[in-house]
Amino acid sequence: MKKELNIKVKELTRVEGHGNIVVDLKNGKVKEVKLEIIESPRFFEMMLRGRHYTEAQHIMARICGICATSHSSASLKAIESAMGITVTPQTKLLRRLAFCGENIQSHLLHLFFLVLPDLFGVDSVVPLMETHPDIIKKALELKRVSTKICTVTGGRPIHPISLAPGGMLHLPSVEELKGLKKEIKPTFQLLHEMLDFFKKIPVPDFKRPRELIALKKRGEYAIYDGIATSNKRYKIKTEEYSQKIKEYIVPHSTAKQARSPEGTFMVGAMARVNNNFNALLPQAKKAAKEAEIQPPLTNPFLNNIAQLIETIHLSEQAIGIIDTLISKGLKKEPVKKPTKFGRGAGIVEAPRGTLFHDYTIDEKGMITEANCLIPTATNLRSIEEDMRYFVPTMLERPKEEIQNAVERLVRAYDPCISCSTHIMDISYI
Repeated sequence: MKKELNIKVKELTRVEGHGNIVVDLKNGKVKEVKLEIIESPRFFEMMLRGRHYTEAQHIMARICGICATSHSSASLKAIESAMGITVTPQTKLLRRLAFCGENIQSHLLHLFFLVLPDLFGVDSVVPLMETHPDIIKKALELKRVSTKICTVTGGRPIHPISLAPGGMLHLPSVEELKGLKKEIKPTFQLLHEMLDFFKKIPVPDFKRPRELIALKKRGEYAIYDGIATSNKRYKIKTEEYSQKIKEYIVPHSTAKQARSPEGTFMVGAMARVNNNFNALLPQAKKAAKEAEIQPPLTNPFLNNIAQLIETIHLSEQAIGIIDTLISKGLKKEPVKKPTKFGRGAGIVEAPRGTLFHDYTIDEKGMITEANCLIPTATNLRSIEEDMRYFVPTMLERPKEEIQNAVERLVRAYDPCISCSTHIMDISYI
C-alpha cells in the first residue's frame, strides 16, 4: 500500500474555468485535499447595486455563457417576486422551453466534449474527430438542435434578449415552433444510441451516503418551478434559503462553499433524477431502466449518465410544451408592471444544480442588495469530501492512474468555476 502520495494538478483541463487539485497523503492517511478555485472574483452581486431592475437580467446572464438562461430565469423570478409580478401561462411556457434548450445544450457539451475524452484516454475531443467521427457528428447534431431551441425562444443562442421582467419581448412564430418539434423528434434515436454507448462504460465503484438537494413539485419533474427538497426529508422554502443553506469562505478558494442543516450536500442532474425519479417522462424512464439507474443514487460518477437521462426527459418535455403552445395559440401579451417593491428570491434548476438569486429593490426600481447561491459553489465542499474518501480506495494503483481518476471525479460534477467565483476575503491594512 502506498504510504506517501502527492498530487498537484494545476489548472484542471476540460472544465469551465480554472481550478487546481491538491491531494497529499502521509503515512497512508489523507493530510490535505483541496479544490483550489483560482479565478479572480467577479463581484456580480456588487454590479447590480444601483442598477435599475430592468437591467438585472441582462447583467446576470453574463455570469456564464453556458447557463445564461438559468441566470436570466432566476434573476427574472427574483425581480418578479420582489415586485409582485405574476407572468402569464404563455410566458412561463416559453421560458420553460428556453430552459429545456439550455439544459440539453449544457449536458451535451459536458458529456461529449469534456467527459468523452476521459473514456478514450485522450486529452481532448480533437483526436476523437478522426478516430470516432460518428460519435462526434451525432453530438454536434444534437447540440445544434438544442442551440436552435435557445435561439427561437431567447432571441439568440446565448444571453437571451426575449426574456424580460413581466413577460416576453418577442414571440416565436407557430411555424418556428413546428420546425423545432420536427428537428427535436429525430434526436431521440441519437440520444438512445449515445445511451447505449455510455451505459457500457464502467464507472468506479465509489458509493457513500450523501445528501441530495433538488427542486420538487407535485406532478412534474421540477426544473423551472418547485421547492428545494432534500432526500433527508426536509424542504427549503425559497424565501428562507439563506437560513437553511449557509455559505462560508475557505482560504484556498475565491469561491464560497456551502453547507446545509445536514452538512455536505450535492446538487445537479444526479440529485434531480434521484429526487424526481417517478416524474421522469416515458422515454427517459425507459432510458433509466436500461442504464440500471434508480434511487438511491450515491455514486457521483453517475451524474454523467443522469445528465443523459435528463436530456432525453427534457427533449420529451420540450415537445410537450411546443404542442401546448401551438394548441393554445400564441398571442402578443403586454409586459406586466410592478405592483410593489421589496425583497424577492428566485430559484431554478440550472444544468449544474439548484440556483438562487435574491434581490432587494427600492421604490425607484433600483436594486439595493443582491445575492446569488451558485450550484458549483455549493458542490465544492462535496467534491472535496468525495476526493478525501475516494483516494484511499485506490492506493494500490500507480500515481498517474490515481490522478486521472481524481480528475474524472471532479469532471463528473460538471463544475462551472467562473459562475462560482463571486467573493473573496479581503483584509484592509
